[in-house]
Amino acid sequence: MKFTLSWLKDHLQTEAGLDEIVVALTKLGLEVEGVDDPAAKLSGFTVARVLTAAPHPQADKLQVLTVDAGDGPLQVVCGAPNARAGLVGVFGRPGAVVPANGMVLRVAAIRGVESNGMMCSTRELELGEDHDGIIELPVDAPVGTSYADYAGLSDPVIDVAITPNRQDCMGVRGIARDLAAAGLGTLAPLDVPTIRGDGPSPVSIETRDPEGCPAFFGRAVKGVANGASPDRMQRRLTAVGQRAISALVDITNYVMIDLGRPLHVYDMATLQGGLVARKAHPGETLTALNGKDYALDPEMTVIADDVQVHDIGGIMGGLHSGVSDTTTDVLIECAYFTPETIARTGQKLGLTSDARQRFERGVDPAFLADGLAIATRLVTQLCGGTPSDAIEAGQLPAGYPTFRYDPQATQRIAGIDVAPERQREILSRLGFGADGSWNIRVPSWRRDVHGVADIVEEIVRVEGIDSVPAVALPRPDGVARPTATPEQRIERILRRSAAARGLNEAVTWSFLPEGEAARFGGAAWVLANPISEDLKAMRPSLLPGLLAAARRNVDRGAGAVRLFEIGRRYLAEGERPTLGLLLAGERPRDWRAGGGRFDAYDAKGEAMALLAAAGAPAERLQVMEAVSPTWHPGRSGSLRLGPKTVLAEFGELHPATARAFGLDGPVVAAELYLDAIPAKREAGRMRGAYAPPALQPVTRDFAFVTATDAPADALLRAVRGADKAAIVDVALFDIFTGPGLAENEQSVAIAVTLQPAEKSFTDADLQAISDRIVAAAAKAGARLRG
Repeated sequence: MKFTLSWLKDHLQTEAGLDEIVVALTKLGLEVEGVDDPAAKLSGFTVARVLTAAPHPQADKLQVLTVDAGDGPLQVVCGAPNARAGLVGVFGRPGAVVPANGMVLRVAAIRGVESNGMMCSTRELELGEDHDGIIELPVDAPVGTSYADYAGLSDPVIDVAITPNRQDCMGVRGIARDLAAAGLGTLAPLDVPTIRGDGPSPVSIETRDPEGCPAFFGRAVKGVANGASPDRMQRRLTAVGQRAISALVDITNYVMIDLGRPLHVYDMATLQGGLVARKAHPGETLTALNGKDYALDPEMTVIADDVQVHDIGGIMGGLHSGVSDTTTDVLIECAYFTPETIARTGQKLGLTSDARQRFERGVDPAFLADGLAIATRLVTQLCGGTPSDAIEAGQLPAGYPTFRYDPQATQRIAGIDVAPERQREILSRLGFGADGSWNIRVPSWRRDVHGVADIVEEIVRVEGIDSVPAVALPRPDGVARPTATPEQRIERILRRSAAARGLNEAVTWSFLPEGEAARFGGAAWVLANPISEDLKAMRPSLLPGLLAAARRNVDRGAGAVRLFEIGRRYLAEGERPTLGLLLAGERPRDWRAGGGRFDAYDAKGEAMALLAAAGAPAERLQVMEAVSPTWHPGRSGSLRLGPKTVLAEFGELHPATARAFGLDGPVVAAELYLDAIPAKREAGRMRGAYAPPALQPVTRDFAFVTATDAPADALLRAVRGADKAAIVDVALFDIFTGPGLAENEQSVAIAVTLQPAEKSFTDADLQAISDRIVAAAAKAGARLRG
């Protein structure tokens, strides 16, 4: 939201300077993003008169001018075709910086002739697009005067970031109201004229869409002359980034920025029948004022006559019915469109505008009649014409409810003690009503205020957030107790462990395009009013965000991508804490193992290590098939405790999924479901000291023959359970197929670690344990290889 200082002071009666206003705005929560002072950019440019103009001796298209800028004649070389003796223009002195290109003017020789500055065009000063010649000022313009002062450009432009809940500050008057409440002056009364119409409107108005456009006001003005708007209006509009087009268009833009009230003006000569606010019909289209064609659907509110659509309600008008220099009769539209309808339509069409930004936040529904009257006065003052009676179609939205307020709430909620009378003064200046019993009446322009906490916020931000005392939280005596929950502790451990394993943490959006979510089972939750269509679906998995991050890294030349993220998945039954990890590209090359691409075993190893760090019983985990169709069949799996408790899924992603995210080659990943990890039993506050075994362990190797399609994990679990007291570890170290084995058989070699307890194993003990291992393997379908 941009506005000039003088524009603000039209509504705020104050002696405060620019710096004081900027500080106050930020304290009020209206963050100042920047201040642009045009006078500073034009500080080296003055009004000057050309005394003489002679041909350049070395160039046909250049002239040598003698210029008087108030301190004696100077020689200037100029190539403008309109340069001539007697012309009054804008002169840039040596040392001045040309706004359009940042060039510093210096005394220089041009084709052998010294030039002491430059006569300027409007484009060079960023005051317009004209570059055919230098600026021509009236002959009586005071020579030597600063051009910024002469042209009225000494008006700083303030740029304020407006949060979505402060729709009342989308107009200069709303910002002035906040500053007045903060004590920087007095809000000037708003002059609302009484317009006496000259009979009924020749164009009827109605609304058939109470959901999208509950109220539609309008008035015809006949006999207008649509010329240029006044210089003052043009300068202000140009300063805030609007393009001055014509008086009628400029009036609508001016009222919108001045009072936060979007308007639209129709050329009545283009209308066929009355105007009606309704839902679009299937197949209808509109060529908007931006020159683009838009296909409309029955969920969109439009303004149409008997033949065609003329306006995408509350967003942008149509090119066909826009006003022009030949327009003589107009209809002024002043309607109320509901924020939800505007948001949905704008998102579907990918169309934004200043009007949409205001309607989407919610304009003042009680300001339709006054806004129409102010706009009508401007039209008749600047363009002439005779207004008709106003038409007020539809029903204005119901007023906001009142509620009871306790002045002690500021102390209770915000910790700041504000006297009740001071609170009443602040609320009154902001437009709130408060009777003797503290029943609060919310003004129509503050649809963001609903209860006591909102009133406390208003009082605190005006009184000053820096007035809130810093108070330490109460702390019990003695040693501080841990405050992290078990879930938070697990996340901390996993974050450190993943980083220690060489994974880089990523933080991605919790929202996705619906198409991306569909590849991971679809979104159970979709936002009704998203920031954009690409941020609409709540993520069912952390992998889409990691895939997008991996693609960005690969596109920038990363050979190996190792990412992880800890966040939430949003499923139908609720939020689920999850750790996602992704490996893409080549493994780091190593002199021992070489390189190669990441595979499913890399993802499994990372998942197993992180689950173990989180306290999961890694030795009891079973490898089974993956649950989600996201994974590559045969190159993925899940880690479970029993057949139903899934702790993680891992493996290579389906090639179609990787290609959909712009990644070539295998991409492996894993997701750990943190809420499925069994909680540790609280065994006390102190952990016992580590006591290493007194006796050395014994390792024995076994080779078993199994079917080639038999999972090795089943054999490992069977062997581990053969003697739970003696066997502390079982590890697979080789798989062999070839001579000596049937075509459908394989040899699986494992190492079994045995830990004696009170005495060393005897040969008989080791033989007995071996027999039990062989018997357990036989039950799993394996035989000892002879």
